[in-house]
Amino acid sequence: MTAPAPFDRIAAAYDALWTGTENGRAQRRIVWRAIDSLFKPGDEILDIGCGTGEDAVHLRHRGVRVSAIDASSEMVRMAASRGVAATQLPVEELYRIHAQYDGVLSDFGPLNCIADLREAAKAMAQLVRPQGHVVVCLLNRTCIWEMVWFGLLLQLGKAFRRLARMAVQSSLGIAVYYPAAREVCRAFRRDFKLINSTGAGVFVPPSYVHLSARTMKRAAWLDLRLAHLPGLRALGDHRVYVFQRRSEC
Repeated sequence: MTAPAPFDRIAAAYDALWTGTENGRAQRRIVWRAIDSLFKPGDEILDIGCGTGEDAVHLRHRGVRVSAIDASSEMVRMAASRGVAATQLPVEELYRIHAQYDGVLSDFGPLNCIADLREAAKAMAQLVRPQGHVVVCLLNRTCIWEMVWFGLLLQLGKAFRRLARMAVQSSLGIAVYYPAAREVCRAFRRDFKLINSTGAGVFVPPSYVHLSARTMKRAAWLDLRLAHLPGLRALGDHRVYVFQRRSEC
């Protein structure tokens, strides 16, 4: 019998912990602004690490056809209950998919849970048509909110955990990697070119920090307008990268 995936344990609470929070919604708007300008009605998209299907439902409402995968059977079950064409499959097994798409989306850190980002990028190159786009949202290497928040609490291990060269063991018992921007770009550069990147959660904090509704509204406004700036995008909770598949020779 296959052991349950770590995210099976929090699947039922995931939307309450992240998706439905003001922090989560504000950071997700950054991602949606990127994908809404790229993926058009009729496009076929693969959603890698779909979670409960929030992004897939959003894209479907815009006329985009979405296939989705997640390593967690419970996440897949919840996404399927919302009408998402979801299948249980870990990122490491992308090679098992024999199809081509107009684009790929991987939102809020599924790619932080794999040791070899280069292999994942290579597999995506086989899945994405020339000139198609890949949008990946990763936990950032440096999160100023995390450093300040846990620093004030004198929890220095948590404050600076993202700077570790080795993988960090999460509370779910999984290894989490925090690649620097240059490492992400290096992993994708053989088959993709970077179009742009932006921070998500520069002014908006991670989910464990709670602000007043008024302050959160201001923070979200600032994120939408300033988080793309080079000096700021490296400091956010997440960073959104947009890559374009190179034309085949």
